[in-house]
Amino acid sequence: MIGTQSTLGVGPPGSALLFVIASPVGPYYPTGFKAISLEATDYAVRAWPGGVGDKKLGANYAPCIVPQLSAASRGFQQNLWLFGEEEYVTEVGTMNLFIALKNKETGQKELVTAPLDGTILEGVTRDSVLGLARERLAPNGWTVSERKIRMSEVAEAADEGRLIEVFGSGTAAIVSPVRNISYKGKMVDCGLKEDEEAGEIASQMKNWIEGIQYGDEDHKWR
Repeated sequence: MIGTQSTLGVGPPGSALLFVIASPVGPYYPTGFKAISLEATDYAVRAWPGGVGDKKLGANYAPCIVPQLSAASRGFQQNLWLFGEEEYVTEVGTMNLFIALKNKETGQKELVTAPLDGTILEGVTRDSVLGLARERLAPNGWTVSERKIRMSEVAEAADEGRLIEVFGSGTAAIVSPVRNISYKGKMVDCGLKEDEEAGEIASQMKNWIEGIQYGDEDHKWR
């Protein structure tokens, strides 16, 4: 949507034009449905509380391009945006992020994504993954959480063998498996075997969502 009034200035437009673009898409990444590598980014911030991190605005994406190019120059497909001194995990590139890990005390499996605190985009794919996880994983003993999680917690889980898998979720990619994350000069292994391109949960989510989208599964969302 762009303002179309015949004046130049800062203020609400008196008229605007809404463009709706419909187009088929191929794989979000040229590599297709294969695991990607991320660089945990703490020197730049994707979104601040009270800003537009939860909106689909150009101003929410343009500042991310230079850090993404910088990460790409070091061999990483995307940035994993960390926030604050606590280094909370927020989003990966322009996607929501999901982390599957085992609880340190109880061993219970948990699927975690960042909460909608004003800095996280309320993506329909994010909502779909959460809905399917609560519908199909929770009955099998999983906890499905929308909570803040520190990158140090993810790294600790990986070191202790409790990190099951990590994947992004977004409109074009649906789900995007993550192989490793560069964090403080160390590579965090996200649980995939060398010959694996996706973990069990990411693969299931992709198949479940596509099954509903293409009408192969009769589901209440259709």
